[in-house]
Formats: sequence, C-alpha cells, structure tokens
Amino acid sequence: MKNFKKGFTLIELLVVISIIGILASLTLVSYTGAQKQTRDTQRRSDLSQYRNGLETYAASNNGTYPVAAVGTAVAMCGTYLSPKLISSCPADPIGDTYVYSYWSDGTDYTLWGGLETGNFWKVCSSGKSGKSTVGDENCDL
Repeated sequence: MKNFKKGFTLIELLVVISIIGILASLTLVSYTGAQKQTRDTQRRSDLSQYRNGLETYAASNNGTYPVAAVGTAVAMCGTYLSPKLISSCPADPIGDTYVYSYWSDGTDYTLWGGLETGNFWKVCSSGKSGKSTVGDENCDL
C-alpha cells in the first residue's frame, strides 16, 4: 500500500509567496502615488484659502493687498490676515518641505507652493491659477 501525504510542495508555496509579494509591492507603489496626489490637492486648497483671505483683505482696504517681498504665506497670514479674514493659516501637510510663498506690490499678488508630483501651483490676483515650472512671483501660467 502506498502512503499519500496531503499538503503543498515547497515549489507551490514559493510560487504563492512570490505572487503575494508582487501584488503587495504593486499596491504599495500605487498607494504612495495616491498619497502624494492627496497632499497636492490639499496644497491647492490651502492656496485657494489664502486667496480668499487676501481678497477679503483687499475688499476692506480700498482694493490693496498686503505689500511683501517674497516671503512665506504663513508669516503674511499671521501679520495681515486676522481670524476674521481667514479661519486658520494653513501650512504644508507634511511640514516645512513645501513652503507656501507670497509676493505682492500692493496691486497684484502671487501665491505659490511646490507640489510633490512636480512643478509648482500658483494662484494670482488676476484670478488665474495652475501649474508652473518656476516657483517665483511672475504669474506666467
């Protein structure tokens, strides 16, 4: 009589483990990309919030914006945008890696911040907003 043992062979187990490993690595890569896009969406929303605060500021100051050479938007927010104008001064979702910047000559302004997925997001007093390859005060979108 022959004895039959029930179970998996070593080869079968290795094949299953390697397939699970490949699937797990693919999931991790797509999850990391999704996280970056989510944080970039938050950055765009934050810059839009600053835009709303600046427009409210200008409405109560004869159409002029806070004058500032290139500086951080958070510093400008604490100086000019009171809690009445903006509910909070949003900072980058992951710390000081991608700083929101602000420039204004009083009649125009530009807000911008770096994106993890590449380039910069700019918001301008002209109402335009979009991606730019350069993070500076020029509103060339």
